Amino acid sequence: MIQIGQFNTLEILRDTEPGLFLGDPEGNEVLLPNRYVPESFEIGDTLEVFIYLDNDERLVAVTDEPYIMNGEFAVLRCNEVSNIGAFLDWGMVKELLCPFKEQAFPMKKGGWYLVRCYLDEKSERLVASSKTNQFLDNTELTVTEFEEVDIVVSHPSDFGMNVIVNNLHSGLIYKDNIFQELSIGDKMKAIVKKIRPGNKLDIALGQIGYRNIEPNAEKIMQELDNNSGFLPLHDKSSPEAIKESLEMSKKNFKKAIGSLYKQKMITIESDGIRKS
Repeated sequence: MIQIGQFNTLEILRDTEPGLFLGDPEGNEVLLPNRYVPESFEIGDTLEVFIYLDNDERLVAVTDEPYIMNGEFAVLRCNEVSNIGAFLDWGMVKELLCPFKEQAFPMKKGGWYLVRCYLDEKSERLVASSKTNQFLDNTELTVTEFEEVDIVVSHPSDFGMNVIVNNLHSGLIYKDNIFQELSIGDKMKAIVKKIRPGNKLDIALGQIGYRNIEPNAEKIMQELDNNSGFLPLHDKSSPEAIKESLEMSKKNFKKAIGSLYKQKMITIESDGIRKS
């Protein structure tokens, strides 16, 4: 079955005047217009193409890569606002519509908004919504503590930064676990630090506990190499100085240098640490 809003691997069936007709094993066909046809091809070859509805509401295949696909979240720019909604730039010829009813607050031309792309079942059109919470559900979690996950930074709160976990769940990075600049729409790897009552997810940008020693130790060694083998940081340094230099907490710093010291990779001096 051809999936709208996704990349599909389809077989070249025939070459026609408007372009190549591609098909799937179930007998479904879609046109790849001439502007996207590769210089060389053979009937029977397969192509990876993105499927959506063109300006004439016809199913079409393209080789362009969109900024967002069906079921994903991304920050997109509003190019125009009309009487039916906002039109967003998602890297395709036809812009992505965000209807007024799907706007968390009114969008303006030139603004950037975190949205989810989804398939409207009635029209079979791909549309966007900035009411992102409606797509998140923590009732049945698909993640466990200490598991590595993909996150999208959603919006700040009084406690820290809300994030979207694996495109499915909501999570929170508490302020004291943020050691780098975060912007809405940032995508990165993170760790499920803790699952609280009610299936609330505490998320950490680094690894947890003993899992955190090796990455932080490696980072410290890299910084030592970048600074002639010496860093003016030690266990008496302020948390602010450590955060500014290494983007990690003082607790994690002390664990990491303790590990490096035991491995005789550093020496700890009165004014800092030195590579052995």
